[in-house]
Amino acid sequence: MRLSRYFLPVLKEDPKEAQIVSHRLMLRAGMIKQQTAGIYSWLPLGYRVLRRIEQIVHEEQERAGHVPLLMPTLQPADLWRESGRYDDYGEEMLRITDRHKRDLLYGPTNEEMITDIFRSHVNSYKDLPLTLYHIQWKFRDEIRPRFGVMRGREFLMKDGYNFDLTKEDALHAYNRHLVSYLRTYERMGLQAIPMRADGGPIGGDYTHEFLVLAETGESEVFYDSQITDLTFGDRQIDYDDHAQCQAVLEEFTSRYARTDETHDEAIFADVPEDRRRTARGIEVGQIFYFGTKYSEPMGATVVGPDGARVPVHMGSHGIGVSRLLGAIIEANHDDKGIIWPEGVTPFHAGIVNLKQGDETTDGACESIYGEMRAAGLEPLYDDRNDRAGAKFASMDLIGLPWRITVGPRGLAKNIVELTNRRSGDSIELSPQDAVARLVEIYRPILQASARA
Repeated sequence: MRLSRYFLPVLKEDPKEAQIVSHRLMLRAGMIKQQTAGIYSWLPLGYRVLRRIEQIVHEEQERAGHVPLLMPTLQPADLWRESGRYDDYGEEMLRITDRHKRDLLYGPTNEEMITDIFRSHVNSYKDLPLTLYHIQWKFRDEIRPRFGVMRGREFLMKDGYNFDLTKEDALHAYNRHLVSYLRTYERMGLQAIPMRADGGPIGGDYTHEFLVLAETGESEVFYDSQITDLTFGDRQIDYDDHAQCQAVLEEFTSRYARTDETHDEAIFADVPEDRRRTARGIEVGQIFYFGTKYSEPMGATVVGPDGARVPVHMGSHGIGVSRLLGAIIEANHDDKGIIWPEGVTPFHAGIVNLKQGDETTDGACESIYGEMRAAGLEPLYDDRNDRAGAKFASMDLIGLPWRITVGPRGLAKNIVELTNRRSGDSIELSPQDAVARLVEIYRPILQASARA
């Protein structure tokens, strides 16, 4: 993409309404525009990152054997009356009446609707296990929407639902989701710690939240510092192997890690004092097992092996796709702007032309731009007729992980400058070697996507 043809409305000054770093930088970098309280338009740069995150979520869900579908944003209220949640959910639910006086609601979650789909089409235990998921916009009428996409009213969410014959099978689905979530977050450059949590309005005794440590987190968290040394890495997991998935769950949940809602000071005291930590955390996902809470009242049953109908065991599993942008920025920024991890960056590298209009410099930039695209990379070429300082400031603000700086002096020696946004370190390479280095850096990331 050529910046001269792109829509990137960056702001020079910090917006007054932004209270936290991610909100401020998303507005300054031209990623979002507020339309009303807690509701945003996603401008091109923000939309690109949103799609990157969404793609990783899809890839890891399908890798785990989960099946995508798409449910509507509006739901009939009668389904929620069946489950008993319509009156219990509270004022966060946006209730609507259509021209035929039918009660509808803008879905804050989809347990009822997915249960209705299941009971309409699945009749036998032989069709289990089954996990269905979608990535869809949700709405919760927050009383005080704030912090940009971190606590908006409209948000993009992945929610998945497992249907199993027995509790044992459903708990394997729970473990399978935990494993897939660990892979998902690490591909985004995040360490999201699974912490024992409260079931809230969704319900269930088995539930973990995934939290990213950040000073601006909405939750107080208590944890054993050893858990921050754990990484999933590139290990291969057979998602049908109960023992393998259980072992990962035990590895990542055996050390103390809880939100303030479930914190137990007596248990925390058993953690060696030098490893006890208190911090703030941003919730980016949650998994639940809630048994037959929805299947019993809504008649979601199957014919079991003995011929009798039994209610299925269920769980729900969410990832805050749009919220993740804010969490990633909160964990990856400096005083100049955003620092995108390679896995979610909107563009793989920026190309800065220091002398726009110079035949040699323009030609070298065009060559680098073409070679990167041919190699499967997506560059952002700053071909504007602007000062070098302004170009560098824009690149630092939007946070691309790598920058290739091209100028007449360097080209006279057949070199360009390749700069790492996170460290600030630069190396001089030939234009061809700079492209080759970027291809090498991004190869594992592109391969991970291809394998999924």
